[in-house]
Amino acid sequence: FVLKTCKRFPENYFTLTLKVNQRIPLKIKRMGINGEGIGFYQKTLVFVPGVLKGEEIYCQITSIKRNFVEAKLLKINKQSKFRVTPPCAIYEACGGCQIMHLRYDKQLDFKKDLLQQALKKFKPSGYEQYTIHPTIGMDQPSHYRAKLQFQTRTTKGSVKAGLYAENSHRLIGITDCYVQDQETQRIINSVAELLTKHRIPIYNERKEQGVRTVMVRRARQTGQVQLIFITSCQVNLIKLIDELISQFPSIVTIALNWNRQKTSEVYGEKTEILWGKQAIDEAVLDYEFSLSPRAFYQLNPQQTEVLYNEAVKALDISGDEDLIDAYCGVGTIGFAFARKVKSLRGMDIIPEAIEDAKANARQMGLTNAHYEAGKAEDIIPKWYQEGYHADALIVDPPRTGIDEKLLKTILKYKPSKMVYVSCNVSTLARDLVELTKSYQVEYIQSVDMFPHTARTEAVVKLTKTE
Repeated sequence: FVLKTCKRFPENYFTLTLKVNQRIPLKIKRMGINGEGIGFYQKTLVFVPGVLKGEEIYCQITSIKRNFVEAKLLKINKQSKFRVTPPCAIYEACGGCQIMHLRYDKQLDFKKDLLQQALKKFKPSGYEQYTIHPTIGMDQPSHYRAKLQFQTRTTKGSVKAGLYAENSHRLIGITDCYVQDQETQRIINSVAELLTKHRIPIYNERKEQGVRTVMVRRARQTGQVQLIFITSCQVNLIKLIDELISQFPSIVTIALNWNRQKTSEVYGEKTEILWGKQAIDEAVLDYEFSLSPRAFYQLNPQQTEVLYNEAVKALDISGDEDLIDAYCGVGTIGFAFARKVKSLRGMDIIPEAIEDAKANARQMGLTNAHYEAGKAEDIIPKWYQEGYHADALIVDPPRTGIDEKLLKTILKYKPSKMVYVSCNVSTLARDLVELTKSYQVEYIQSVDMFPHTARTEAVVKLTKTE
């Protein structure tokens, strides 16, 4: 393999030969967006997972790309004073967390740096002057995850539930996850045992028949738990359900989702309730709502309180606003504003989510809330044509960021203020390139929704420029 690296000027051009399995010394200069360490070997970028800024290491090259190489850690010659022993026994094998070896206060610094790296890459207008507040962390950053999708596989006659090792289809059985809610972990452990006991068919890549995934979610406020069994074929879960609900009174909903597709998508289109209630009850801030099995809700309920508080603070509501909640889901983030504004309207492309939003609004006694199923870029212009003009906008898009058509719609109608809640710093920075054509970034507040991972959530306060 030959990797060519050059500077700006032709006279400094040279050819550097690197080989897979070659061992090299490296000093780590910074950490990347996936939590990996980044160093330079003779002016070539080298990415190494599991190492920290300032460490001097010995590593082995595993792959060579066009503009960089990847390597694995062999030995730490000089260790960072911020390195800690991960409190999880399967941390390195699992791959679900990426920075548990970094002291927690420094994890928060790293997540602020993630925002700065993304802004520097995409360069939205005025990004050098943006106010980026310190990341808000957790007092106890463990067992925070209230929802997880556990994959299932059979090994030597026993069913294991867990996650795939990074970049593989090798299942790592998880029986004691450091970041997962402990009640739901006990339930999943029992589910694996009962799937084995009752000989329930389990999915594999060859036969492709059986239970492939189990989703578990627990409401923080009520403690209610719901389960979804995702299967590719008909399965009889009657005996399993009887034993499970007798062991765990906290379970109030058990559902079955059909997914016969050979894709990486977790869920299929059809979901049916096998036992119990249609939804679990949850609460955040000063309001209560219901979550059906497929409904989206933040996986860290404790930090969701913090996140929604920051969104309310950033939008700075006076009370006379007509507010649009794009990507509203079941309405949870918009409900934080419902009693503070003149009117609230939301939309989502998932009809079931909109039905949940309507039901939640009725349950809360809201008379100023209206929801429609469809794309925001289609519905917002329709509302404007009907005479409904928004003074304020809140967007909480998926990791892919704001749809390009919706960006154009926002810039066409220009509500006077908006809040962007992001779970992906890269797509946030990309979208700000467009939004700052008409809006000014007042500040960015990051919130650590995912301790020990390389992900962060951010709340951006934007006001329309004159």
